[in-house]
Amino acid sequence: MGNYSKALEFYEKSHQIFEKALPPNHPNLAISYNNIGQVYNNMGNYSKALEFYEKSHKIFEKALPPNHPSLASSYNNIGQVYNDMGDYSKALEFYEKAHQIYEKALPPNHPNLAISYNNIGTVYFDM
Repeated sequence: MGNYSKALEFYEKSHQIFEKALPPNHPNLAISYNNIGQVYNNMGNYSKALEFYEKSHKIFEKALPPNHPSLASSYNNIGQVYNDMGDYSKALEFYEKAHQIYEKALPPNHPNLAISYNNIGTVYFDM
């Protein structure tokens, strides 16, 4: 609906409950940070988006094995912010990290692998 302030309100309420109920490195906290980051990215507030995506990513790094697809998704989200900011070299760096994980973790015909190729192609196109 594009009602970002309302989305933030509810994501923040959810996050407050997660913070009280879960240990600090629980993946649901990472998902919560990710959701908040996504709203900020959609609003064009890239510094806030990066702040929340990076908080999410730090939890995923601690909670998940290094080749977990959720870790790749986290790299993708950070790459997307850099791409939206026009920092194509940073976007490419994070998209390639995501792609390396997807290549190891997913079968060769998995849609996320196709999306990963597309993300890298988009950066080269935007450059």
